[in-house]
Amino acid sequence: MKAIRRFTVRTVLPERLTGLEELSTNLRRSWHQPTRQLFRSIDPRLWDATGNDPIALLGAVDPSRLDQLASDDSFVSSVDALVAELHDYLEKPRWYQSLPDAPASIAYFSPEFGIAAALPQYSGGLGILAGDHLKAASDLGVPIIGVGLFYRAGYFRQAISREGWQLESYPVLDPDGLPLTVLRHPDGTAAHIVLALPDGKALSARIWQVRVGRIPLLLLDTDIPENEDGLRSVTDRLYGGGGEHRLLQELLLGVGGVRAIKTYVELTGAAAPEVFHTNEGHAGFLGLERISDLIGEGLTFEAALQVVRAGTVFTTHTPVPAGIDRFEVDLVQRYVSTDLLPGVAPEDVLALGTEDYEGGDPTKFNMAVMGLRLAQRANGVSKLHGEVSRGMFGALWPGFDADDVPITSVTNGVHAPTWTDPMLTALAAEKFAGADPTTCDWMSPAVTDADLWSVKHRMREQLVADARRRVSLAWQEQNPGVGDPSWFSELLDPDVLTIGFARRVPTYKRLTLMLHDPERLRALLLHPERPVQLVIAGKSHPADDEGKRLIQRLVEFASDPEVRRRIVFLPNYDIGMAKILYPGTDVWLNNPLRPLEACGTSGMKAALNGSLNLSILDGWWAEYYDEENGWAIPSADSAGDGAERDKLEADSLYDLIEHQIAPRFYDRGADGVPERWVASIRHTLATLSPELSAERMVTEYVQRLYVPAAQAERRITADGYRPARDLAAWRSRVTAAWPRVHVAHVESGGVDAVPQVGDELHLRASVELDGLSTSDVLVEVVYGRAHESDRLDGVTHLELEPAEGDARPAVFAGTVPLARAGSFGYTVRVVPRNPLLASPAELGLIAVAE
Repeated sequence: MKAIRRFTVRTVLPERLTGLEELSTNLRRSWHQPTRQLFRSIDPRLWDATGNDPIALLGAVDPSRLDQLASDDSFVSSVDALVAELHDYLEKPRWYQSLPDAPASIAYFSPEFGIAAALPQYSGGLGILAGDHLKAASDLGVPIIGVGLFYRAGYFRQAISREGWQLESYPVLDPDGLPLTVLRHPDGTAAHIVLALPDGKALSARIWQVRVGRIPLLLLDTDIPENEDGLRSVTDRLYGGGGEHRLLQELLLGVGGVRAIKTYVELTGAAAPEVFHTNEGHAGFLGLERISDLIGEGLTFEAALQVVRAGTVFTTHTPVPAGIDRFEVDLVQRYVSTDLLPGVAPEDVLALGTEDYEGGDPTKFNMAVMGLRLAQRANGVSKLHGEVSRGMFGALWPGFDADDVPITSVTNGVHAPTWTDPMLTALAAEKFAGADPTTCDWMSPAVTDADLWSVKHRMREQLVADARRRVSLAWQEQNPGVGDPSWFSELLDPDVLTIGFARRVPTYKRLTLMLHDPERLRALLLHPERPVQLVIAGKSHPADDEGKRLIQRLVEFASDPEVRRRIVFLPNYDIGMAKILYPGTDVWLNNPLRPLEACGTSGMKAALNGSLNLSILDGWWAEYYDEENGWAIPSADSAGDGAERDKLEADSLYDLIEHQIAPRFYDRGADGVPERWVASIRHTLATLSPELSAERMVTEYVQRLYVPAAQAERRITADGYRPARDLAAWRSRVTAAWPRVHVAHVESGGVDAVPQVGDELHLRASVELDGLSTSDVLVEVVYGRAHESDRLDGVTHLELEPAEGDARPAVFAGTVPLARAGSFGYTVRVVPRNPLLASPAELGLIAVAE
């Protein structure tokens, strides 16, 4: 018999243990090991059975056990000490508080947040990255306010059928059993935000608060009585539903998210954000809500746009156009032709997102394009992804070389306290007096090879035990009352070289590349002296049947009685599984089609635990691989077709495992320790741990993007927004004149018939400005090595100064030193110049000598 309704009843704690409530509801407990150890000590069996969730644990533990602990002075003292330590963490200044002129607050919008297994509001890397961003910001004291949606069914729970097909289910979450509180008015009523919709309808949402250390995270929830039935389901599932449902979610996230922040600031007295960070395009509508507010203060749309752009940072995570949300223009127009955005004309909204550029589809509204047009600062998430993004979005800046496209990169990082196994943390504490594992000297003889090898072996044992448990649970779900097959107890071996592979399963990540030659893989798995075992996990999007077929192929291969002890697919990949899987592997495998992996942070988490990477040179690995921290799978980019490329790269993968990886792993000394392998572990921990940390990432965001954005926002809003009004008028004037701006003539001199190093090239460029002043433009000579096609690379920019006088066309002059031998070429370009611009390419206007 099934219940018609389900809810969670919170336990009433003994008075001496009320501190457990505060410790359990702040998600810092998800990465703070002393707090986790305290909860585990309440009931180790229940701690494991409840998925390490303190709220679930306190709800399940026998009240007599709580009474017993309340009379235990030692336990009560531990609770009180941890509560006091949490208060210190929340209140005392940290790194950020030492910075001069840093923004008072930063708003961080993301469609998903992966913070803890107990709050499943994520689907994959984007959400985990967002969660790690908040955690690191908390540790550094960065005053972020996070904004997202509360999905009642999260993403989905994955099971695998007997035929190997992915099955999805959507267990409904009960907010009362989660670390959430409703944002309320002083009279106790719940705070709501409301969006106007077509046909006179309205969408309301309540605001849940989550405490992520020092960071408040606001999650909007439409499953409330104020909404009609069809609208209560807007926040039902992450990435669920069709185009209109998705658009409603993104309007709620962007427009509703800004309104939620205004409500939060008003009710709590928190500082209002100076900077808004859009994590992917899903939240792009936030800029339009801010423009609407500014129009309400008396600004024009163009002036308001300049203010919003100055204080907005946009991060793109996708290297493929198919990964970007795009809506029919007519659908977007229907939703913005309402009272949703007071003062904002529908045509102005559409102009921001319509693909009105060469190669675009003018019937589509592109969320990433709108994100870029609403942000003065944008970035990709690895150096290679920055290059890919500059190429992918280059049409927005026609005439500019890819290197000039104003998209930089901040390589992702991962939150070390979350993802470093406690066994490794304990080793660092023992050998380095409690030092942070990401900063201690892993090359030091204070840690012996045997110490490191012992920890890795115990991590492997932990993974093997967890994999067997998960396989058994999956079997019991499909075969209730039937005992486990006997071979389950032999699944995997903690003494065998273990390779991990876990991620979302779109086709470009090539889950089944390892199956390209099944017999060769079989030989590697069953090698008599140097066997290999594979632990694999991942979810395919519910609508992606091709991805599901890849999973099915892998499950079918892994079910072969000959190899099933050496390869396993673990269903329902989540944070809980990942925290055991990454440390338990010796090698982390990643084989996407280059350059389609934006970053790929799973390999980072493995590296933090001393695992070596085996990867295509894509994402983060392309900039951090150094020949000692793992292996690079050669990319067959020039292969004739996809099948040939897969074959060449799969053969390279097999060769590396057979001839390099397995021999190094099994080459043991008299003490049974693989000295050469452990040397690579040391090197990986010593060199990658600091670089791959989310603290490094967030520090970069603060210094390179947040602080400059706040400074720009302050400049443009000074004196009652006068700079914003002036910039809008200047942009209008320059844009109108630009079609007639051109380089009329370039003269050169000062170089002999045979130029030599040390000569100087004198240039004079005549530029027709069509009424613009010389201060409105930047005229540059761009020079470098010239190729046969006259293409320049390794370029240098040198400003040409305006000559005195009022000549028409205007004359600009300068001198180029010939500092190196070889081919040389140059051209002259003209771009708009204004001190409030962040990049010469910002307006997308350029004139180049012909």
